[in-house]
Amino acid sequence: MKLLRDRALELDERDVLAKYKDEYELHVDDTIYMDGNSLGQLSKSARSAVIDTLDLQWGRDKVAAWDRWLYLCETVGNAIGSGFLGAEEGEVIVSDSTSVNLYKLAVAAVSVQKNRGRIVTDDQNFPTDRYILTGIAEQMSLELTVVHSDRDGAVTEADLAEVLDEDVALVSLSHVNYRSGGLSDMREINRAVHGVGAFSLWDLSHSVGVVPIDLDEEGCDLAVGCTYKYLNGGPGSPAFLYIRDELIDKLSQPIWGWFSTADQFEMGDLYLPKDGVGRFQVGTPPILSVAALSGALEPLIEATISAIREKSLSLTTFAQELIAEWLHDLGFMLASPSDPNGRGGHISLYHKDAKEINDHLVKRYGVITDYRVPDRIRFTPSPMYTSFTMVYDALERLRKLAMGMYKH
Repeated sequence: MKLLRDRALELDERDVLAKYKDEYELHVDDTIYMDGNSLGQLSKSARSAVIDTLDLQWGRDKVAAWDRWLYLCETVGNAIGSGFLGAEEGEVIVSDSTSVNLYKLAVAAVSVQKNRGRIVTDDQNFPTDRYILTGIAEQMSLELTVVHSDRDGAVTEADLAEVLDEDVALVSLSHVNYRSGGLSDMREINRAVHGVGAFSLWDLSHSVGVVPIDLDEEGCDLAVGCTYKYLNGGPGSPAFLYIRDELIDKLSQPIWGWFSTADQFEMGDLYLPKDGVGRFQVGTPPILSVAALSGALEPLIEATISAIREKSLSLTTFAQELIAEWLHDLGFMLASPSDPNGRGGHISLYHKDAKEINDHLVKRYGVITDYRVPDRIRFTPSPMYTSFTMVYDALERLRKLAMGMYKH
C-alpha cells in the first residue's frame, strides 16, 4: 500500500493542474469530494463574478446594467463553444435548462422533417431526455423507437443499425452514459444518422468540460448540455444549446418568447424571430446564474480542455488500478468501460449492496460519491480540484468500509 501511496504523491508532484486546486472552495475538514459529475465545486472566480454583478452592476447601475446583460447569454455561449465544443461563434447560446433546450431542438428538428415519422433514442439515455422525447412523440403523433444499449458501456452505431431508415427524423443520444461513464463515438454515429437523412441531437451534460468535443468537425447537427457538472456553474445554472450554423435559420423555435424576437423592445403584435442562434432563447435569463457560470469558466478555459482530459484519464486509470487491487475480492466490479479512452470523467462501481455502502461511505467515512439505481456507485475525480492522493484516500476508506462489512 505504501508503494501505491508513494505513486499518488509522485503523480501529484507532476500534476500541471495542481495549481488550480486552490481556486476552488473545498471542504475544510477531511471530507473527500468525488461527485463533480453531479455538482461541480464553487470557484473563487464564480463567487467574484456574482459579487461584481450584485455590487457593481445591479447594486450600482440598477436597470441600466441591462446594457451589458442583454447579450450575456450569447457571450457566455461563445465562450463555451470555443473553449469546449469546437464550435464557431454564433452556434452556441446559454438558455433555460437542458430539458427545455432538448424539447426546443427536438421539436424544431422533427418539424422540418414532415415526411418522416420516427424519433430514435436508447434505453440508457438520461431519463429526462427519454421523458421529453416520449412527450414529443405523443404530441406530434410520431413513433419513438428505443433501442437497447449496454448499461455498463455506451450506445454504439451497431445498436442503431437495424432501426435507422428514411422514416427517422431525429436520433437523440447522450455522449456519455450517465451511469457507466461510457463514451460514444460521435463521429461514427453522426455518419450513420446522416446516411439516412436524419438529424442528430446530442446531450453533452456528462462530457462537456472533461472530454474534448469538436461538434463542427464531428458532423453534429444539434446539441444541449448542462453547466453545473464539470463546468462548475453552480446548482441550477443555465444550460446551453448548439445548432450547426447552416441549420440555424432553417429551424423554427417552438416556444416563442420576447427574448427570441427580432426587436423585443418594439413590443409588436407579430412575432418575428431573431437572426442567429438567439432565436432559441425564450424569456428573461437568470443573470446572477449566468454571471456565476461566466466566472466559473475562467480557470477551465485557462487550464485548457486537453490538459483537463489528460489528467482525467490519469485519475480514473489510477482509480481503476486501486479498485482492481483492493475491491474486487470484496464484491465490487467495474461497471464502466475498462479502456480509459472509452470513458468520460467518471467511473461506476457495481456492488449488490451499493446503496447501503454509498450511504455509509458518505455519512461515516466522509467520501462524497453518489448512488444510482439499482446497484451502482459513481466515482468522479474532477480534474480541476482532485489530487491523486485524494483518489487514493477515498478508495482506501471505501476498502476499510467494505472490509468491515464483508471480511469476518
